[in-house]
Amino acid sequence: MSDRQVIHLKNNPGWQNSAMFYQIYPIGFCGAPYENDGRPQSRIRKVIDWVEHLKKLNTGAVYFSPVFESDTHGYDTRDFRKIDTRLGSNEDFAEVCNALHEAGIRVVLDGVFNHVGRGFWAFQDVLKNRESSPYRDWFHINFGGNSNYNDGLWYEGWEGHYELVKLNLQNPAVVDHILECVGGWRDEFAIDGLRLDVAYLLDENFMRRLHQYTKGQDPGFFLLGEMIHGDYKRIMNPEMLDSVTNYECYKGLYSSFNDKNMFEIAHSLNRQFGSENWCLYRGEHLLCFADNHDVSRIHTLLRDKEQIKGLYALLYCMPGIPCLYYGSEWGADGDKHDGDPALRPCFQEPVENGLTEFIGELSRIKLQSKALSEGSYKNETILNKQIAIRRECGDETVLAAINADGSGFNINVDYHGPATDLMTGESRELNGCIELLPYGIKIYRLGPPKEGDKAPKAETVTVSVPAPEVKAEPAPETKPQPEVKPEPKPAPGTLTLTPTDIPLRYKSQDGTDYFSIPCDDPALEKFLRALTGK
Repeated sequence: MSDRQVIHLKNNPGWQNSAMFYQIYPIGFCGAPYENDGRPQSRIRKVIDWVEHLKKLNTGAVYFSPVFESDTHGYDTRDFRKIDTRLGSNEDFAEVCNALHEAGIRVVLDGVFNHVGRGFWAFQDVLKNRESSPYRDWFHINFGGNSNYNDGLWYEGWEGHYELVKLNLQNPAVVDHILECVGGWRDEFAIDGLRLDVAYLLDENFMRRLHQYTKGQDPGFFLLGEMIHGDYKRIMNPEMLDSVTNYECYKGLYSSFNDKNMFEIAHSLNRQFGSENWCLYRGEHLLCFADNHDVSRIHTLLRDKEQIKGLYALLYCMPGIPCLYYGSEWGADGDKHDGDPALRPCFQEPVENGLTEFIGELSRIKLQSKALSEGSYKNETILNKQIAIRRECGDETVLAAINADGSGFNINVDYHGPATDLMTGESRELNGCIELLPYGIKIYRLGPPKEGDKAPKAETVTVSVPAPEVKAEPAPETKPQPEVKPEPKPAPGTLTLTPTDIPLRYKSQDGTDYFSIPCDDPALEKFLRALTGK
Protein backbone atom coordinates (compact mmCIF):
# COMPACT_ATOMS: atom_id res chain seq x y z
CA MET A 1 0.00 0.00 0.00
CA SER A 2 1.25 3.46 -0.96
CA ASP A 3 1.56 6.49 1.32
CA ARG A 4 -1.27 8.33 -0.44
CA GLN A 5 -3.76 10.28 1.67
CA VAL A 6 -7.05 8.57 2.46
CA ILE A 7 -10.02 10.96 2.49
CA HIS A 8 -12.50 10.29 5.30
CA LEU A 9 -15.87 12.04 5.40
CA LYS A 10 -17.42 12.94 8.73
CA ASN A 11 -20.45 10.71 9.22
CA ASN A 12 -23.09 12.09 11.53
CA PRO A 13 -25.47 9.32 12.64
CA GLY A 14 -28.43 9.23 10.27
CA TRP A 15 -26.62 10.86 7.32
CA GLN A 16 -28.13 8.20 5.05
CA ASN A 17 -31.68 9.35 5.72
CA SER A 18 -31.28 12.38 3.48
CA ALA A 19 -28.92 10.81 0.92
CA MET A 20 -29.70 9.51 -2.55
CA PHE A 21 -28.02 6.15 -3.17
CA TYR A 22 -26.65 4.87 -6.49
CA GLN A 23 -25.89 1.16 -6.95
CA ILE A 24 -23.07 -0.08 -9.17
CA TYR A 25 -22.46 -3.75 -9.90
CA PRO A 26 -18.71 -3.42 -10.60
CA ILE A 27 -17.98 -6.62 -12.54
CA GLY A 28 -20.73 -5.82 -15.05
CA PHE A 29 -20.28 -2.04 -14.93
CA CYS A 30 -16.59 -2.40 -15.81
CA GLY A 31 -17.08 -5.05 -18.50
CA ALA A 32 -14.97 -7.61 -16.64
CA PRO A 33 -15.11 -11.29 -17.71
CA TYR A 34 -17.61 -13.43 -15.80
CA GLU A 35 -15.05 -16.09 -14.93
CA ASN A 36 -12.03 -14.89 -12.95
CA ASP A 37 -9.19 -15.41 -15.42
CA GLY A 38 -6.55 -14.20 -12.96
CA ARG A 39 -5.36 -11.48 -15.34
CA PRO A 40 -4.98 -8.15 -13.53
CA GLN A 41 -6.60 -5.20 -15.27
CA SER A 42 -7.40 -1.80 -13.83
CA ARG A 43 -11.07 -1.44 -14.76
CA ILE A 44 -12.57 -0.03 -11.55
CA ARG A 45 -11.12 3.43 -12.17
CA LYS A 46 -13.87 3.87 -14.76
CA VAL A 47 -16.06 4.98 -11.86
CA ILE A 48 -13.99 8.16 -11.59
CA ASP A 49 -15.17 9.17 -15.07
CA TRP A 50 -18.77 8.97 -13.83
CA VAL A 51 -18.36 11.27 -10.84
CA GLU A 52 -19.72 14.34 -12.67
CA HIS A 53 -22.75 12.32 -13.75
CA LEU A 54 -23.31 11.23 -10.15
CA LYS A 55 -23.12 14.83 -8.99
CA LYS A 56 -25.79 15.86 -11.52
CA LEU A 57 -28.05 13.23 -9.97
CA ASN A 58 -27.33 14.72 -6.51
CA THR A 59 -25.95 11.35 -5.41
CA GLY A 60 -25.10 11.09 -1.71
CA ALA A 61 -23.64 7.57 -1.64
CA VAL A 62 -22.52 4.87 -4.05
CA TYR A 63 -23.35 1.34 -3.00
CA PHE A 64 -20.92 -1.08 -4.66
CA SER A 65 -21.96 -4.68 -5.17
CA PRO A 66 -19.03 -7.07 -4.50
CA VAL A 67 -15.55 -5.74 -5.31
CA PHE A 68 -13.37 -8.39 -3.66
CA GLU A 69 -11.57 -11.32 -5.28
CA SER A 70 -14.10 -13.98 -6.28
CA ASP A 71 -14.61 -17.01 -8.51
CA THR A 72 -17.25 -15.50 -10.84
CA HIS A 73 -20.05 -13.05 -10.01
CA GLY A 74 -18.58 -11.52 -6.84
CA TYR A 75 -20.78 -13.25 -4.26
CA ASP A 76 -18.45 -16.28 -4.29
CA THR A 77 -15.56 -14.57 -2.51
CA ARG A 78 -11.99 -15.89 -2.55
CA ASP A 79 -10.38 -13.23 -0.36
CA PHE A 80 -11.95 -10.33 1.59
CA ARG A 81 -8.61 -8.51 1.69
CA LYS A 82 -7.98 -8.11 -2.02
CA ILE A 83 -9.84 -6.20 -4.74
CA ASP A 84 -10.88 -8.51 -7.56
CA THR A 85 -8.05 -8.94 -10.07
CA ARG A 86 -10.50 -8.28 -12.91
CA LEU A 87 -11.23 -4.84 -11.46
CA GLY A 88 -7.71 -3.75 -10.54
CA SER A 89 -5.69 -3.32 -7.37
CA ASN A 90 -6.46 -2.11 -3.86
CA GLU A 91 -4.69 1.13 -4.82
CA ASP A 92 -7.01 1.56 -7.82
CA PHE A 93 -10.10 1.19 -5.67
CA ALA A 94 -8.68 3.52 -3.03
CA GLU A 95 -8.34 6.19 -5.74
CA VAL A 96 -11.97 5.63 -6.71
CA CYS A 97 -13.08 6.07 -3.09
CA ASN A 98 -10.98 9.23 -2.78
CA ALA A 99 -12.55 10.69 -5.93
CA LEU A 100 -16.04 9.98 -4.62
CA HIS A 101 -15.25 11.40 -1.20
CA GLU A 102 -13.77 14.54 -2.77
CA ALA A 103 -17.14 15.01 -4.48
CA GLY A 104 -18.96 14.57 -1.15
CA ILE A 105 -20.23 11.12 -2.14
CA ARG A 106 -20.00 8.35 0.45
CA VAL A 107 -19.04 4.72 -0.19
CA VAL A 108 -21.01 1.65 0.94
CA LEU A 109 -19.67 -1.84 0.20
CA ASP A 110 -21.45 -5.16 -0.17
CA GLY A 111 -20.57 -7.34 2.82
CA VAL A 112 -21.00 -10.95 1.69
CA PHE A 113 -20.57 -12.73 5.03
CA ASN A 114 -23.07 -15.59 4.87
CA HIS A 115 -21.05 -17.61 2.39
CA VAL A 116 -17.87 -17.63 0.28
CA GLY A 117 -16.79 -19.28 -2.95
CA ARG A 118 -15.13 -22.65 -3.28
CA GLY A 119 -11.96 -20.74 -4.10
CA PHE A 120 -11.92 -19.08 -0.67
CA TRP A 121 -8.44 -19.62 0.76
CA ALA A 122 -9.59 -21.24 4.01
CA PHE A 123 -11.94 -23.67 2.25
CA GLN A 124 -9.16 -24.64 -0.15
CA ASP A 125 -7.06 -25.51 2.91
CA VAL A 126 -9.86 -27.76 4.18
CA LEU A 127 -10.13 -29.55 0.84
CA LYS A 128 -6.38 -30.14 0.91
CA ASN A 129 -5.81 -31.03 4.57
CA ARG A 130 -9.29 -32.27 5.58
CA GLU A 131 -9.50 -32.98 9.34
CA SER A 132 -6.01 -31.56 9.85
CA SER A 133 -6.98 -28.13 8.54
CA PRO A 134 -7.09 -25.40 11.24
CA TYR A 135 -10.07 -23.96 9.30
CA ARG A 136 -12.27 -27.06 9.35
CA ASP A 137 -14.64 -25.39 11.85
CA TRP A 138 -14.99 -22.27 9.71
CA PHE A 139 -17.64 -24.13 7.71
CA HIS A 140 -20.41 -26.68 8.30
CA ILE A 141 -18.63 -29.86 7.20
CA ASN A 142 -19.25 -33.59 7.47
CA PHE A 143 -16.12 -35.53 6.54
CA GLY A 144 -18.18 -38.73 6.28
CA GLY A 145 -20.25 -37.44 3.38
CA ASN A 146 -19.66 -36.19 -0.14
CA SER A 147 -20.52 -33.10 -2.19
CA ASN A 148 -21.82 -32.48 -5.68
CA TYR A 149 -18.20 -31.79 -6.60
CA ASN A 150 -17.07 -35.24 -5.31
CA ASP A 151 -14.83 -33.64 -2.67
CA GLY A 152 -14.99 -36.65 -0.35
CA LEU A 153 -16.72 -34.48 2.24
CA TRP A 154 -20.10 -32.76 2.60
CA TYR A 155 -20.59 -29.08 3.39
CA GLU A 156 -23.54 -26.75 3.70
CA GLY A 157 -24.11 -24.44 0.74
CA TRP A 158 -26.32 -21.38 0.41
CA GLU A 159 -29.88 -22.49 -0.32
CA GLY A 160 -28.67 -25.54 -2.22
CA HIS A 161 -26.03 -23.69 -4.26
CA TYR A 162 -22.86 -25.62 -3.49
CA GLU A 163 -20.62 -23.21 -5.34
CA LEU A 164 -21.38 -20.98 -2.33
CA VAL A 165 -19.94 -22.41 0.90
CA LYS A 166 -21.75 -21.31 4.05
CA LEU A 167 -19.55 -19.75 6.74
CA ASN A 168 -19.91 -20.73 10.38
CA LEU A 169 -20.67 -17.34 11.90
CA GLN A 170 -20.92 -18.88 15.37
CA ASN A 171 -17.19 -19.56 15.26
CA PRO A 172 -15.39 -16.61 16.95
CA ALA A 173 -12.38 -17.05 14.66
CA VAL A 174 -14.56 -16.50 11.58
CA VAL A 175 -16.16 -13.39 13.07
CA ASP A 176 -12.76 -12.04 14.13
CA HIS A 177 -11.45 -12.49 10.58
CA ILE A 178 -14.45 -10.65 9.09
CA LEU A 179 -14.17 -7.76 11.55
CA GLU A 180 -10.46 -7.47 10.88
CA CYS A 181 -11.21 -7.21 7.15
CA VAL A 182 -13.93 -4.58 7.72
CA GLY A 183 -11.48 -2.57 9.79
CA GLY A 184 -8.99 -2.83 6.95
CA TRP A 185 -11.59 -1.51 4.48
CA ARG A 186 -12.19 1.48 6.73
CA ASP A 187 -8.46 2.20 6.98
CA GLU A 188 -7.64 1.62 3.32
CA PHE A 189 -10.78 2.88 1.55
CA ALA A 190 -12.49 5.01 4.25
CA ILE A 191 -15.80 3.24 3.62
CA ASP A 192 -18.91 4.79 5.16
CA GLY A 193 -21.15 1.75 5.45
CA LEU A 194 -21.98 -1.84 4.55
CA ARG A 195 -24.88 -3.56 2.85
CA LEU A 196 -25.14 -7.10 4.22
CA ASP A 197 -25.98 -9.71 1.62
CA VAL A 198 -28.82 -12.12 2.58
CA ALA A 199 -28.99 -10.46 5.99
CA TYR A 200 -32.20 -12.38 6.67
CA LEU A 201 -30.02 -15.53 7.03
CA LEU A 202 -27.17 -14.07 9.09
CA ASP A 203 -26.56 -15.09 12.68
CA GLU A 204 -28.08 -12.37 14.84
CA ASN A 205 -25.22 -12.41 17.34
CA PHE A 206 -22.82 -11.81 14.46
CA MET A 207 -24.81 -8.72 13.46
CA ARG A 208 -24.69 -7.49 17.03
CA ARG A 209 -20.91 -7.83 17.09
CA LEU A 210 -20.59 -6.12 13.72
CA HIS A 211 -22.76 -3.27 15.03
CA GLN A 212 -20.65 -2.87 18.17
CA TYR A 213 -17.40 -2.97 16.21
CA THR A 214 -18.30 -0.51 13.43
CA LYS A 215 -20.29 1.93 15.57
CA GLY A 216 -17.52 1.87 18.14
CA GLN A 217 -15.12 3.18 15.51
CA ASP A 218 -17.58 5.46 13.71
CA PRO A 219 -21.03 6.15 15.25
CA GLY A 220 -22.25 7.27 11.83
CA PHE A 221 -21.25 4.05 10.07
CA PHE A 222 -24.29 2.84 8.09
CA LEU A 223 -25.44 -0.77 8.31
CA LEU A 224 -27.99 -1.93 5.73
CA GLY A 225 -29.39 -5.45 5.39
CA GLU A 226 -30.96 -7.33 2.50
CA MET A 227 -34.44 -8.33 3.65
CA ILE A 228 -37.07 -9.84 1.33
CA HIS A 229 -40.09 -10.41 3.57
CA GLY A 230 -41.03 -10.97 7.19
CA ASP A 231 -40.66 -8.56 10.09
CA TYR A 232 -37.98 -6.06 9.12
CA LYS A 233 -37.51 -5.06 12.75
CA ARG A 234 -36.12 -8.50 13.56
CA ILE A 235 -32.75 -7.26 12.26
CA MET A 236 -33.44 -3.51 11.92
CA ASN A 237 -33.14 -2.33 15.48
CA PRO A 238 -30.77 -0.39 17.79
CA GLU A 239 -28.60 -3.48 18.38
CA MET A 240 -28.16 -4.61 14.78
CA LEU A 241 -28.86 -2.77 11.52
CA ASP A 242 -29.93 0.78 10.68
CA SER A 243 -32.05 -0.12 7.67
CA VAL A 244 -33.15 -2.89 5.32
CA THR A 245 -34.24 -3.22 1.69
CA ASN A 246 -37.94 -2.50 1.16
CA TYR A 247 -38.96 -5.31 -1.19
CA GLU A 248 -42.62 -4.97 -0.21
CA CYS A 249 -42.87 -1.50 -1.72
CA TYR A 250 -40.63 -2.46 -4.66
CA LYS A 251 -43.31 -4.91 -5.77
CA GLY A 252 -46.13 -2.52 -4.95
CA LEU A 253 -44.62 0.24 -7.06
CA TYR A 254 -44.38 -1.49 -10.40
CA SER A 255 -47.56 -3.55 -10.10
CA SER A 256 -49.64 -0.52 -9.03
CA PHE A 257 -48.64 1.28 -12.20
CA ASN A 258 -48.96 -1.78 -14.44
CA ASP A 259 -52.41 -2.66 -13.10
CA LYS A 260 -53.47 0.97 -12.66
CA ASN A 261 -54.34 0.11 -9.09
CA MET A 262 -52.80 2.69 -6.78
CA PHE A 263 -54.58 1.08 -3.85
CA GLU A 264 -51.85 -1.59 -3.69
CA ILE A 265 -48.89 0.73 -3.10
CA ALA A 266 -51.07 2.98 -0.91
CA HIS A 267 -51.89 -0.01 1.29
CA SER A 268 -48.21 -0.97 1.66
CA LEU A 269 -47.12 2.59 2.42
CA ASN A 270 -49.84 3.09 5.02
CA ARG A 271 -49.14 -0.34 6.53
CA GLN A 272 -45.49 0.58 6.94
CA PHE A 273 -45.49 4.33 7.61
CA GLY A 274 -49.05 5.49 8.38
CA SER A 275 -50.09 7.37 11.49
CA GLU A 276 -52.01 4.57 13.21
CA ASN A 277 -50.37 2.84 16.17
CA TRP A 278 -50.35 -0.52 14.38
CA CYS A 279 -48.30 0.78 11.43
CA LEU A 280 -45.03 -1.14 11.35
CA TYR A 281 -42.11 1.17 10.53
CA ARG A 282 -43.04 4.73 11.42
CA GLY A 283 -39.89 6.80 11.77
CA GLU A 284 -37.71 4.20 10.05
CA HIS A 285 -35.86 4.80 6.78
CA LEU A 286 -35.91 1.73 4.54
CA LEU A 287 -33.90 1.52 1.32
CA CYS A 288 -36.46 1.85 -1.48
CA PHE A 289 -35.76 1.07 -5.13
CA ALA A 290 -37.37 0.50 -8.50
CA ASP A 291 -34.87 -2.17 -9.57
CA ASN A 292 -31.46 -3.63 -8.73
CA HIS A 293 -28.94 -6.26 -9.85
CA ASP A 294 -31.31 -9.15 -9.01
CA VAL A 295 -34.55 -8.07 -10.73
CA SER A 296 -35.73 -6.87 -14.14
CA ARG A 297 -35.17 -3.21 -14.96
CA ILE A 298 -38.16 -0.99 -14.25
CA HIS A 299 -38.29 0.32 -17.83
CA THR A 300 -38.65 -3.31 -18.96
CA LEU A 301 -41.29 -4.13 -16.35
CA LEU A 302 -43.58 -1.17 -17.08
CA ARG A 303 -46.18 -1.93 -19.75
CA ASP A 304 -46.82 1.77 -20.30
CA LYS A 305 -43.39 3.42 -20.52
CA GLU A 306 -44.92 6.89 -20.11
CA GLN A 307 -45.56 6.06 -16.45
CA ILE A 308 -41.87 5.88 -15.55
CA LYS A 309 -41.55 9.48 -14.34
CA GLY A 310 -44.61 9.09 -12.15
CA LEU A 311 -43.18 5.92 -10.64
CA TYR A 312 -39.87 7.62 -9.82
CA ALA A 313 -41.74 10.62 -8.40
CA LEU A 314 -43.57 8.32 -6.00
CA LEU A 315 -40.31 6.53 -5.15
CA TYR A 316 -38.64 9.81 -4.18
CA CYS A 317 -41.64 11.28 -2.35
CA MET A 318 -42.54 8.23 -0.25
CA PRO A 319 -40.70 7.55 3.02
CA GLY A 320 -37.32 5.92 2.63
CA ILE A 321 -33.85 6.18 1.09
CA PRO A 322 -34.11 6.12 -2.72
CA CYS A 323 -31.56 3.95 -4.52
CA LEU A 324 -30.95 4.12 -8.29
CA TYR A 325 -29.45 1.20 -10.16
CA TYR A 326 -26.83 2.29 -12.70
CA GLY A 327 -28.33 2.81 -16.14
CA SER A 328 -31.93 2.93 -14.98
CA GLU A 329 -31.73 6.70 -14.64
CA TRP A 330 -31.93 6.95 -18.44
CA GLY A 331 -34.37 4.04 -18.90
CA ALA A 332 -32.01 1.13 -19.66
CA ASP A 333 -33.69 -2.23 -20.23
CA GLY A 334 -32.86 -5.65 -18.76
CA ASP A 335 -35.01 -8.76 -18.36
CA LYS A 336 -34.42 -11.29 -15.56
CA HIS A 337 -35.59 -14.04 -17.92
CA ASP A 338 -32.48 -13.43 -20.01
CA GLY A 339 -30.23 -14.26 -17.04
CA ASP A 340 -28.33 -12.18 -14.51
CA PRO A 341 -25.73 -10.85 -17.01
CA ALA A 342 -28.58 -9.06 -18.85
CA LEU A 343 -29.25 -7.10 -15.66
CA ARG A 344 -25.59 -6.19 -15.11
CA PRO A 345 -24.29 -4.76 -18.40
CA CYS A 346 -21.36 -2.52 -19.22
CA PHE A 347 -22.21 1.00 -20.39
CA GLN A 348 -19.32 2.85 -21.99
CA GLU A 349 -20.51 6.18 -20.63
CA PRO A 350 -23.56 7.60 -18.86
CA VAL A 351 -26.54 8.76 -20.89
CA GLU A 352 -28.22 12.01 -19.95
CA ASN A 353 -31.74 12.49 -21.21
CA GLY A 354 -35.06 13.85 -19.99
CA LEU A 355 -35.50 11.07 -17.44
CA THR A 356 -31.99 11.59 -16.06
CA GLU A 357 -32.63 15.31 -15.62
CA PHE A 358 -36.02 14.61 -14.02
CA ILE A 359 -34.51 12.20 -11.47
CA GLY A 360 -31.81 14.74 -10.66
CA GLU A 361 -34.57 17.25 -9.92
CA LEU A 362 -36.36 14.74 -7.68
CA SER A 363 -33.11 14.27 -5.76
CA ARG A 364 -32.73 18.04 -5.36
CA ILE A 365 -36.29 18.36 -4.09
CA LYS A 366 -35.91 15.54 -1.56
CA LEU A 367 -32.59 16.93 -0.31
CA GLN A 368 -34.11 20.36 0.27
CA SER A 369 -37.32 19.11 1.91
CA LYS A 370 -37.43 18.10 5.56
CA ALA A 371 -40.94 16.79 5.04
CA LEU A 372 -39.88 14.42 2.24
CA SER A 373 -36.75 13.24 4.07
CA GLU A 374 -38.07 12.93 7.62
CA GLY A 375 -41.79 13.62 7.60
CA SER A 376 -44.87 11.59 8.48
CA TYR A 377 -46.88 9.85 5.78
CA LYS A 378 -50.57 9.98 4.87
CA ASN A 379 -52.57 8.74 1.89
CA GLU A 380 -54.34 11.97 0.90
CA THR A 381 -56.43 10.66 -2.01
CA ILE A 382 -56.37 7.20 -3.59
CA LEU A 383 -57.97 6.28 -6.90
CA ASN A 384 -57.24 3.49 -9.36
CA LYS A 385 -55.11 5.61 -11.70
CA GLN A 386 -54.17 8.55 -9.49
CA ILE A 387 -52.73 9.03 -6.02
CA ALA A 388 -51.96 12.02 -3.79
CA ILE A 389 -49.80 11.62 -0.68
CA ARG A 390 -49.07 14.03 2.18
CA ARG A 391 -45.73 14.31 4.01
CA GLU A 392 -45.40 16.56 7.08
CA CYS A 393 -42.52 17.57 9.31
CA GLY A 394 -42.73 20.53 11.67
CA ASP A 395 -43.93 23.57 9.76
CA GLU A 396 -43.45 21.98 6.32
CA THR A 397 -46.13 20.02 4.46
CA VAL A 398 -45.73 18.57 0.98
CA LEU A 399 -48.43 17.16 -1.28
CA ALA A 400 -47.34 14.93 -4.16
CA ALA A 401 -49.93 13.98 -6.78
CA ILE A 402 -49.33 11.50 -9.60
CA ASN A 403 -51.44 10.55 -12.60
CA ALA A 404 -50.72 7.08 -14.04
CA ASP A 405 -53.20 7.57 -16.87
CA GLY A 406 -53.00 9.09 -20.33
CA SER A 407 -55.93 11.47 -19.69
CA GLY A 408 -55.83 14.70 -17.73
CA PHE A 409 -57.37 14.63 -14.27
CA ASN A 410 -58.16 16.87 -11.32
CA ILE A 411 -57.56 15.07 -8.02
CA ASN A 412 -59.19 16.36 -4.83
CA VAL A 413 -57.02 17.28 -1.85
CA ASP A 414 -57.86 18.67 1.56
CA TYR A 415 -56.21 22.05 1.17
CA HIS A 416 -57.20 25.57 0.13
CA GLY A 417 -54.45 28.17 0.02
CA PRO A 418 -51.09 29.14 -1.44
CA ALA A 419 -48.58 26.50 -2.56
CA THR A 420 -45.22 26.33 -4.31
CA ASP A 421 -44.53 23.86 -7.13
CA LEU A 422 -41.19 22.36 -6.08
CA MET A 423 -40.39 21.25 -9.62
CA THR A 424 -40.78 24.68 -11.23
CA GLY A 425 -40.64 27.14 -8.32
CA GLU A 426 -43.97 28.66 -9.37
CA SER A 427 -46.53 29.72 -6.77
CA ARG A 428 -50.28 29.32 -7.09
CA GLU A 429 -53.48 28.91 -5.14
CA LEU A 430 -54.80 25.41 -4.53
CA ASN A 431 -58.54 25.27 -4.09
CA GLY A 432 -59.27 21.74 -3.02
CA CYS A 433 -57.80 20.01 -6.06
CA ILE A 434 -54.60 19.53 -8.06
CA GLU A 435 -54.75 19.63 -11.84
CA LEU A 436 -52.78 16.81 -13.46
CA LEU A 437 -51.89 16.54 -17.12
CA PRO A 438 -51.79 13.09 -18.77
CA TYR A 439 -49.11 11.15 -16.81
CA GLY A 440 -48.73 14.36 -14.84
CA ILE A 441 -46.83 14.92 -11.59
CA LYS A 442 -47.16 17.77 -9.13
CA ILE A 443 -45.16 18.23 -5.94
CA TYR A 444 -46.37 21.18 -3.88
CA ARG A 445 -45.08 22.60 -0.62
CA LEU A 446 -48.08 24.14 1.09
CA GLY A 447 -47.92 27.76 2.19
CA PRO A 448 -46.31 30.87 0.73
CA PRO A 449 -42.96 30.80 -1.13
CA LYS A 450 -39.75 30.67 0.91
CA GLU A 451 -36.34 32.16 0.43
CA GLY A 452 -34.14 29.74 -1.50
CA ASP A 453 -36.95 28.22 -3.58
CA LYS A 454 -36.11 27.35 -7.15
CA ALA A 455 -36.78 30.42 -9.30
CA PRO A 456 -39.48 29.85 -11.92
CA LYS A 457 -38.24 29.88 -15.48
CA ALA A 458 -39.06 33.00 -17.45
CA GLU A 459 -40.08 31.91 -20.91
CA THR A 460 -39.77 34.47 -23.67
CA VAL A 461 -40.89 33.67 -27.21
CA THR A 462 -39.82 35.96 -30.04
CA VAL A 463 -41.63 35.58 -33.35
CA SER A 464 -40.34 37.36 -36.44
CA VAL A 465 -43.07 38.17 -38.96
CA PRO A 466 -42.06 39.68 -42.32
CA ALA A 467 -43.77 42.98 -43.09
CA PRO A 468 -46.40 42.52 -45.82
CA GLU A 469 -45.84 44.22 -49.14
CA VAL A 470 -48.00 47.33 -49.35
CA LYS A 471 -49.51 48.25 -52.75
CA ALA A 472 -51.31 51.45 -53.53
CA GLU A 473 -55.03 50.83 -53.97
CA PRO A 474 -57.51 53.21 -55.55
CA ALA A 475 -59.71 55.02 -53.07
CA PRO A 476 -62.92 53.03 -52.53
CA GLU A 477 -66.19 54.51 -53.62
CA THR A 478 -67.88 56.17 -50.67
CA LYS A 479 -71.24 54.68 -49.77
CA PRO A 480 -73.63 55.80 -47.10
CA GLN A 481 -73.18 53.76 -43.87
CA PRO A 482 -76.15 52.48 -41.89
CA GLU A 483 -76.62 53.82 -38.42
CA VAL A 484 -74.78 51.68 -35.83
CA LYS A 485 -76.50 51.33 -32.51
CA PRO A 486 -74.25 50.72 -29.46
CA GLU A 487 -74.33 47.22 -27.91
CA PRO A 488 -76.21 47.14 -24.62
CA LYS A 489 -73.92 46.74 -21.60
CA PRO A 490 -74.28 43.41 -19.74
CA ALA A 491 -76.07 43.51 -16.45
CA PRO A 492 -73.86 43.23 -13.33
CA GLY A 493 -72.87 39.60 -12.65
CA THR A 494 -73.23 38.51 -16.28
CA LEU A 495 -70.33 36.32 -17.58
CA THR A 496 -69.30 37.04 -21.17
CA LEU A 497 -66.87 34.60 -22.89
CA THR A 498 -65.08 35.52 -26.10
CA PRO A 499 -64.38 33.00 -28.93
CA THR A 500 -60.70 32.87 -27.84
CA ASP A 501 -61.59 31.23 -24.51
CA ILE A 502 -60.75 27.60 -25.33
CA PRO A 503 -62.42 25.08 -23.01
CA LEU A 504 -60.37 22.07 -21.83
CA ARG A 505 -62.23 18.83 -21.19
CA TYR A 506 -61.56 16.88 -17.98
CA LYS A 507 -63.18 14.12 -15.97
CA SER A 508 -64.11 14.61 -12.36
CA GLN A 509 -63.45 11.98 -9.71
CA ASP A 510 -66.97 10.53 -10.15
CA GLY A 511 -66.37 10.18 -13.92
CA THR A 512 -68.51 13.18 -14.97
CA ASP A 513 -67.27 15.25 -17.93
CA TYR A 514 -66.74 18.93 -17.32
CA PHE A 515 -64.95 21.83 -19.00
CA SER A 516 -62.22 24.12 -17.72
CA ILE A 517 -61.95 27.60 -19.28
CA PRO A 518 -58.59 29.43 -19.14
CA CYS A 519 -58.92 32.67 -17.23
CA ASP A 520 -56.32 35.26 -16.23
CA ASP A 521 -58.72 37.36 -14.13
CA PRO A 522 -58.42 36.37 -10.42
CA ALA A 523 -61.76 37.96 -9.59
CA LEU A 524 -63.50 36.04 -12.37
CA GLU A 525 -61.79 32.79 -11.32
CA LYS A 526 -63.01 33.30 -7.75
CA PHE A 527 -66.53 33.98 -9.05
CA LEU A 528 -66.53 30.83 -11.22
CA ARG A 529 -65.27 28.64 -8.38
CA ALA A 530 -67.93 30.02 -6.04
CA LEU A 531 -70.57 29.46 -8.71
CA THR A 532 -69.56 25.88 -9.54
CA GLY A 533 -68.25 24.78 -6.17
CA LYS A 534 -64.97 23.66 -7.81
